[in-house]
Amino acid sequence: MAADELTPGISRRNFLKGAGGAAAVTGLANRAVEASEAGEASVASGADGPLRGTLEIVLRINGHERPVQVEPRTTLLRALRERLDPALTGTKEVCNGGSCGACTVLLDGEVACACSVLAIDARGREITTVEGLVEKGEGLSPVQAALLEHDGVMCGFCTPGFTISLGALLDARPDAPEAAITEALAGNLCRCGTQPAVLAAARELSSGGAKSDQGGGR
Repeated sequence: MAADELTPGISRRNFLKGAGGAAAVTGLANRAVEASEAGEASVASGADGPLRGTLEIVLRINGHERPVQVEPRTTLLRALRERLDPALTGTKEVCNGGSCGACTVLLDGEVACACSVLAIDARGREITTVEGLVEKGEGLSPVQAALLEHDGVMCGFCTPGFTISLGALLDARPDAPEAAITEALAGNLCRCGTQPAVLAAARELSSGGAKSDQGGGR
C-alpha cells in the first residue's frame, strides 16, 4: 500500500482536498447568513447598510402623511402610481427616463422628474403632485384653466407635467418673461404638438410674458 493512502481508493491528498473544500463552503454559507441578518437589522433600525426586500416609509404628499411599502429600488413615480392606496395616477409614466417631463412633481417647491427619484430619497420632503393643485382650492388651478382655454390639452399625458412646471415658474416669478417661460418648459415634451398652445397660455398668465394675438390654439 502506498504511504499516502488511508484506505483503498482514498489517498491522503484527496482526503485533505475534500476536507478543505467542505470547510470553505461552510464558511461562505455562514457569512451569507450573517450578511442577510445584518441587512434585515439595518432595515429595522434605519441604520445605514444594505437594504433588501420591502420596507414601510412615510411620504408627505400634497400636505398629507402617506405610508407606503417600497423596495429600495422603487422610484417615486412607481410609489405614487402603484404603491399608494388610493393611488395618485395624475403623475404620468411615459419615457421613464427623465426626458419627457410627464412625471414632473415638486420636491420642496423645486421641479423634479419622479421617475428619476427614489422613493426612499423623498422621505422628509414636501411632495406636490398635480392632484395637490386642485386640493389647494376649488375647481381648476389658473394654469389648468388657461391650458383648457388655449386648447393646450390633447391626449393629456403631458398635461400634468406642463401644469406643475408652469405653476412652479409663475409662483416664483409672476412676471416671468418669454425667455424664462421657454426655459422652464424646456424639459416638458408634447408629442401631440400642443406646445404653441401651452406657451400661449403661459404668456397670458404671466404679466411679463409677450401676449399672443393669435390665441395659440391649434
